[in-house]
Amino acid sequence: MIIDFHTHVFPSCFRDDRSAFFSNEPAFENLYLSPQAKLAGAKELIRNMDEEDIHKSVIFGFPWENPEHYRIHNDYIIESVHRYPNRLIGFCCFSPLSAGGSREAERCLQSGLSGVGELAVYGSGLSPEIINSLKEVMGLCSQFDVPFLLHTNEPIGHNYAGKTPMTLPQIYGFIKAYPSNRIVLAHWGGGIFFYGLMKKEVKEVFKNVWFDTAASPYLYNPDIYRIAGETIGFDKILFGSDYPLLKPKRYFKEMESAGLSPGSMEQVKGSNAARLLSPNS
Repeated sequence: MIIDFHTHVFPSCFRDDRSAFFSNEPAFENLYLSPQAKLAGAKELIRNMDEEDIHKSVIFGFPWENPEHYRIHNDYIIESVHRYPNRLIGFCCFSPLSAGGSREAERCLQSGLSGVGELAVYGSGLSPEIINSLKEVMGLCSQFDVPFLLHTNEPIGHNYAGKTPMTLPQIYGFIKAYPSNRIVLAHWGGGIFFYGLMKKEVKEVFKNVWFDTAASPYLYNPDIYRIAGETIGFDKILFGSDYPLLKPKRYFKEMESAGLSPGSMEQVKGSNAARLLSPNS
């Protein structure tokens, strides 16, 4: 089974008039100001999944700061999962800066969503205040036994829309703050997986951490699949396309060119995700 662990879908109200939501949502404006920045709905995703032989996708919205915006979006995620229960797995999303985030997480998890994410703070790094503000949300993830997906990015290199000024010590501090939670770091964790080679502490800290591949073709050469697998284990890597940014087949071609074995490919493309989403099955 192939599972895409990282996809974004938007209800029609956001897709049809995106500029109406730019006010007081600087992160959304930054990422989607350009008309070339695609916004897709659930039906479009399902159609693409059929074309690319994807069995299931994890879907989520956007880390809105306005409670009305994230409630509308999360309701759409809930509705989409109910419409396509055998194809879509929903996570709830909101800005960590929103005071109502924990209440929204509880509402969505009670409604049957399967995780929280992709949470992000695009205007700053992961300050101690932001890390601490997620305490209630992380507690709910533990209570409902669901994973938490965090936006991360590499702290060096070229700039692009959505790249945050976070540091690897900040990402590491977040992981250490919530050692019992199952945490997925988007976009290869900004490269922090490299430190899994260290002899002391880090491997234990990474015990409940996974890394998704979202946007990898834009950021790294294909060797990252082999190098990451040899560093942290292929069982820690989750295929995520960041749809509609990129289509899955581009990732699969890169995995093949990196020389992944059929067994490792199977892990990355779906079996790891299946175990993470249903750890007791």
